[in-house]
Amino acid sequence: MPILDGFARKLTPPKISLTLKFDKDYYTLGENIEGELNLYSDEDVDVDEVRCELLCVESVKTVKYVGATIPSRSGRIEPSVMVPRETWESAILYSTKAILSGPTHIARGSMEKYRFKIGIPITLKPTYKSVDRKIVWTIKGVVAVKGRPDAKSSTVELQIAQPTVQPTIREREVVREIVVAPCRYCGTLFPITETTCPNCGAKRTG
Repeated sequence: MPILDGFARKLTPPKISLTLKFDKDYYTLGENIEGELNLYSDEDVDVDEVRCELLCVESVKTVKYVGATIPSRSGRIEPSVMVPRETWESAILYSTKAILSGPTHIARGSMEKYRFKIGIPITLKPTYKSVDRKIVWTIKGVVAVKGRPDAKSSTVELQIAQPTVQPTIREREVVREIVVAPCRYCGTLFPITETTCPNCGAKRTG
């Protein structure tokens, strides 16, 4: 039935497959993430937006005390006790969207390619993973259609490194002491390494 078909259509994302390709295997803070979002559509659809979403999340393992009930051997429920439980707490450090296309019609069977370029702020943190702390950078492609769930690519985890600090090379200043002596004819001071007076032209005799 058309009404049911229309209702089901609103609950499902468009039949669009998205694939991300990158120019490099890893990036550094302050650099641009560059690549291509490939799109293939298996239906005719009017899309509102094609974009890439970049996200940086920091997660820290913490220990919290939660209440728990422990049954006794007699079968009675004892009062709750506080027990430690490990949990991960996460916070978004950075989030941005790169718009690759505005409203457009995509025909069934279409294959589109969108170049993207997204800057990474140099003030943020690089990828990091340990037993109790993680910093994860991810990116995904999205096609938004009004009134329907978004079509999304697989979420790709990026490797973001700290930029290499180039050593600062300073030239060493060399100070030379110049010894001067007066010309015996006109009294002009000039370096003893010179044999002729720059004023009168007389040759140094001593």
